[in-house]
Amino acid sequence: MAIALEESVGLHSDETVLARGGRMQRRLFTYDEANSLIPWLQSIFDHLNPLVGQLESLREQLADVQREQQRRNGTFQRHNEIQRIQNELDDIGRDIRGLVDEISGAGIIIRDIAQGLVDFPHIREGREVYLCWIGGEESIGFWHETDRGFIHREPL
Repeated sequence: MAIALEESVGLHSDETVLARGGRMQRRLFTYDEANSLIPWLQSIFDHLNPLVGQLESLREQLADVQREQQRRNGTFQRHNEIQRIQNELDDIGRDIRGLVDEISGAGIIIRDIAQGLVDFPHIREGREVYLCWIGGEESIGFWHETDRGFIHREPL
């Protein structure tokens, strides 16, 4: 069974920023604030994409070795290789989590790492909504309600 990338690095949707006094508080962004972060975000996702590819490749390698081990009823001994792959998975997972923490630490909600899909909490017409951006877009051009997702985004 495949584990979602977000789950494997400990990412939870709607992460919030810890405010003074220990209370959890969501950061709200103006359009200009959110838009000014796009080059920075794109740079982080440009670093994340190869790591995600490496993680997926290592997962496949590990599964192949483990299947071979099972097929041969445990007589196929490659414990060192399994340990090496698991160590690499741990290292890459930490690297991914560090980059994810940079994004979520800024108050941005990550929806999909592989696509670079994020939401910025924002006030529009007196209510909280999300400004929506996906990797590759030059600027933020869409928004959606907080109880809706990417497929319901509307042009600004």
